[in-house]
Amino acid sequence: MTEPERQTHFGFRTVDIDAKQDLVDEVFRSVATRYDLMNDLMSAGLHRAWKDVMVTALNPPKGERPFSLIDVAGGTGDISFRVVEAGGPGTRATVCDINHDMLAVGRERAFERGLDHAVEFVDGNAEALPFPDRRFDAYTIAFGIRNVPRIDKALAEAFRVLRPGGRFLCLEFSTVDVPGLDALYDFYSFNVIPPLGGAVTGDAGAYRYLVESIRRFPRPAAFADMIGAAGFRRVGVRTLSGGIVALHSGWRL
Repeated sequence: MTEPERQTHFGFRTVDIDAKQDLVDEVFRSVATRYDLMNDLMSAGLHRAWKDVMVTALNPPKGERPFSLIDVAGGTGDISFRVVEAGGPGTRATVCDINHDMLAVGRERAFERGLDHAVEFVDGNAEALPFPDRRFDAYTIAFGIRNVPRIDKALAEAFRVLRPGGRFLCLEFSTVDVPGLDALYDFYSFNVIPPLGGAVTGDAGAYRYLVESIRRFPRPAAFADMIGAAGFRRVGVRTLSGGIVALHSGWRL
């Protein structure tokens, strides 16, 4: 690997690609216990509606038919809980996350909700999932793929672990495309979110990174090309809330 290929971005900083994962882990370790509260505060609760759109698009079967989901970078279990509750008794979810602190919060939430029989939590890296080929019917990742050092490897792994006919869904922050809203969104992101994160979690720097990482993420068309390059077909994108968020999809056919 040449020197430029060993470099990636951690927010607006340039870092060695092998160092990024440790830096990201530390960000989420520091905010794990207040992560869901901050999601509510940062988005004024809109993240719930965005996640509902993802689950509706997934449309898990309502009957007894077995349906297996892998939810990557989903440590606190939010998407998995919604999918299990929306699906029938045959629906099961596996949360795979590299961060132990986030997984611990998720396991506790699953027990409190009485969903620990249907949702399991596994320590694993999105770039090298600890599962066999063609294991799952669906793959979801919500607000997590921009934190992966090698996004192309994560997409290749998503393709590998899906069965033929399996669905890929990725919910991620995107590029605001409404004149006026873009400037307001930038002001809010850089001037409100980091101080709010500092007040709630004690770590303003973590939320400064999260805002910067959003700006570094590829635009929807470019990310759609990456999904297609991983082997997915019928790739699509749906923008939400004026482009603040995009729901990307594809199928393993």
